Amino acid sequence: MRVVSIVGARPQFIKAAPLLRALAQEHDSVLIHTGQHYDAAMSDVFFDELAIPAPTHCLGVGSGSHGRQTAAMLMGLEPVLRASGADWVVVFGDTNTTLAGALAAAKCPLRVAHAEAGLRSYNRRMPEEQNRVVVDHLSTLLFCPSELAVRNLEREGITQGVHQVGDLMAESCGDAIGRARQISTVVERLGLAPGTYLLATVHRAENTDDPVRLRRIFEGLQAIGENVIVPVHPRTRLAIEASGVPTASHVRLIDPIGYLDMLKLQSDARVVLTDSGGVQREAYWLGVPCVILRDETEWGEIISTGANVLAGVDPARIVRLTRMAAAPAITPALESHSRPSARIAQLLYEDI
Repeated sequence: MRVVSIVGARPQFIKAAPLLRALAQEHDSVLIHTGQHYDAAMSDVFFDELAIPAPTHCLGVGSGSHGRQTAAMLMGLEPVLRASGADWVVVFGDTNTTLAGALAAAKCPLRVAHAEAGLRSYNRRMPEEQNRVVVDHLSTLLFCPSELAVRNLEREGITQGVHQVGDLMAESCGDAIGRARQISTVVERLGLAPGTYLLATVHRAENTDDPVRLRRIFEGLQAIGENVIVPVHPRTRLAIEASGVPTASHVRLIDPIGYLDMLKLQSDARVVLTDSGGVQREAYWLGVPCVILRDETEWGEIISTGANVLAGVDPARIVRLTRMAAAPAITPALESHSRPSARIAQLLYEDI
């Protein structure tokens, strides 16, 4: 069986790593990197730390508007996929790379499998939500991380080829957290002590492309009055500078960091604040309370546990929820033992 996996952004590297290992044991695995995230801190470090093989094809599309970036990916992917001889094309998550990979494969035509299918925030203004919906309706196999994701697909009439397999990102986290705690020195390098700081990430377009929302988030971070560490995407840094968002000395903007350092920073934080779907789940698995800087989330099952709370961008609400945040009573088991990657590899093989 030949499987082409398409990645391009940080969360996709994390999700793809265990599946690529599982496929390599018995199958012909081809990796395409679109270059959506392309600098060393957002790409190379993840390949190194997660032992991901070098991509077979690198498209190098770089940054740009959603339409321009997706179009460049489609142009680069089509000839590669037509010549690939793939039995399956696997796409991950909800980025422009996910959408372009699914569209290009469907046009070839090749069969698409969507890892992390069925997620819904029900906010169609979000580019990620638009991507999820389109990709799920193009996919032949849909690998869901949860029962809620399966039910979301049922509501849209998608019942064929749907499998609840578990969460690839949880598998990666379970595999890596021990190593992160052992070898990462990021907390010491930043002059911090465990439990004495907050960790925040802000990168979604709904926040970074709206100067008002971005300013309100940082007003909230400053008003908390605790040390806040903010690893900043290059695009977010540009948005902060362009919007004139003020930052206090206790809100420290740092460059993007690798996967192991990020896991270590999360596990030692008092509270995590984020608009990232991946980071909110990692905080949950690591037993760290999380305040979500969005009005809704595609991970509703975590909200229902009370471990994560929605703050939106209201500064007073951000402050109040952060100050009262408490770790979940029970930390869920990570997926490194149930191995969603092995289940996905087997389902792909059974359906060729």
